[in-house]
Amino acid sequence: MKLADKPMNTAVAFVLFSALAVPSGMLGQTSPPDPPETPAPQAAADGGRPVSWKTMLSNIASDQERIWLFPLKLGGEDHWIPAASVVGATAGLVALDPYDAPYFRHTSSFSGFNKIFSGNVTAYGTLAAPVSLYLGGLLRKDSKMQKTALLAGEAVADSEILATFLKDATERVRPAAIGANESYSDTWFESKGSLLRGKGSMPSGHTIAAMSVATVIARRYGNHRWVPYVAYGLAGVVGFSRVSLSAHFVSDVFVGGALGYSISRFAVLQQ
Repeated sequence: MKLADKPMNTAVAFVLFSALAVPSGMLGQTSPPDPPETPAPQAAADGGRPVSWKTMLSNIASDQERIWLFPLKLGGEDHWIPAASVVGATAGLVALDPYDAPYFRHTSSFSGFNKIFSGNVTAYGTLAAPVSLYLGGLLRKDSKMQKTALLAGEAVADSEILATFLKDATERVRPAAIGANESYSDTWFESKGSLLRGKGSMPSGHTIAAMSVATVIARRYGNHRWVPYVAYGLAGVVGFSRVSLSAHFVSDVFVGGALGYSISRFAVLQQ
């Protein structure tokens, strides 16, 4: 379905996603802007990581180094236990994919949901959150809002770089591309496409981006108790839409969410 065919549905979805972008304004509260910053190498004045348009590329390069060298740190107990938990959960969900994917492929129970939360709407909504946050920060002269938007953009870039590599490496067929007489179990290394196009199904690119944005906003504005619920809730909506549309398996969405959260929190925010 084309985005232009359902302007009302698109508007409804954008209203929901806009909640991500105004964590301090929706309650009629005004959070004071950060004091003028003289960034130190480790932290900025508000306790966050120094970030600006000028440092964006160097930050992303530094993040990528941390992401790709992470396996070397798995020897420590603080790292291997959560990593093993994610791998174990992923393996379990992959085993269940041949059973739950056909249900979502053939059911009409989510047709109304899918018309509203299409692939285009969820992608544009995820992008609208940091853009709206940055513009709001400019209007209010709120440096924290501007920084949060830049950090969210940095997180999305980091996440999509990793997602593209994993998609090309696994070449997993999407549920919607599986034929009527084909097996849902044999999906790996079967989706062909040009290099660096991210045609594969594992992980979900929409979900990894949505969770990256949600984590940055939730961590930066966690003093408002409702913000994490809204942020992670909307990211969950994005993830579920990818399953209900048969664009991804449940395991693809789980991995995307886990990676988006981890990259934002530990590589970008360094918390």
